[in-house]
Amino acid sequence: MREGYEGTGPGAITPDGCAVELYSRLPVGEEPEVIAGVAPAGARILELGSGVGRMTHPLLERGFTVTAVDESAEMLERVRGARTICSPVEKLDLDEKFDVVLLASFLVHSGDDEVRRGLLRTCLRHVADDGFVLIQREGEDYHTNVPRERVDPSGFTVRILSSEPAGDGVNSVHVEYDFPDAVWTQTFRARPLSREQFEEALGEVGLKVDRYVTEDRIWVKAVPME
Repeated sequence: MREGYEGTGPGAITPDGCAVELYSRLPVGEEPEVIAGVAPAGARILELGSGVGRMTHPLLERGFTVTAVDESAEMLERVRGARTICSPVEKLDLDEKFDVVLLASFLVHSGDDEVRRGLLRTCLRHVADDGFVLIQREGEDYHTNVPRERVDPSGFTVRILSSEPAGDGVNSVHVEYDFPDAVWTQTFRARPLSREQFEEALGEVGLKVDRYVTEDRIWVKAVPME
């Protein structure tokens, strides 16, 4: 388990506190539509931190070719129809380039600065000269609008119970997923990044914002600096 990360509940728990069975149950959100809205038809996508394939499978259905990367072999066992690679994202080096490199799930907010830099360097290392990196950021009130909960139409409740300072600008976030037959929790560390701090973090590794894809600026298209 990574330091500062923890997960509870039935089944296997990954090093960052994610429960494999939980993520196999979570419904697909709007993410595939956002990605398909900016990715060229038939693009080769490198999905970093794919988990069980919650986004992978809808992208495959839309005609994209996906290489799914995750550090959890248990997660990747649930992925179907895509090439899978088991590796920490920040250490990945495939000696390949992709049309789109996808860094979703708020991974860019890693509490460890060196891990974040490693993640972004992996993105830069694998994006084609005419390609782009698609990054999912936290919402601007992610750490301030707590506690909060959302009842999903499929019948479970997700609660962000707390986001508390853990030192050096990093917060410890505690989340609960309440299903009728099981409860999972996850504790993880996240570094809030203002728009300016986010853009500075990109610049550190040689990336820059091309445009903010969504009005809330959660989804960002980034490209290599010239």
